[in-house]
Amino acid sequence: LEEIILLSIWRLQDNAYGITILEEVKKATGKSWLTGSIYASLGRLLKYDLVESIEGEPTAERGGRRKIYYQLTHEGQQALLAVKRLNEIIWSSIPPFKS
Repeated sequence: LEEIILLSIWRLQDNAYGITILEEVKKATGKSWLTGSIYASLGRLLKYDLVESIEGEPTAERGGRRKIYYQLTHEGQQALLAVKRLNEIIWSSIPPFKS
């Protein structure tokens, strides 16, 4: 899930906040996810400095509350690239599946 969230944040760029990340994860996986599972994963990613959070401006539509936006840190980008390389290495040595 963390990898999918990191990819979703990267894809969403400046529009990556809780609900848009949740929607992107649902779209990518075709599954429904609990909002709490997304925020729990975001908490872990913040803890390991793979993402950082940025407070947006207060909006009237949110009753004056601010959106919390997320973006990848340099470490988060490097972690995604490492996972991509590892997947490429592993999949390159797997024999094709038979139909």
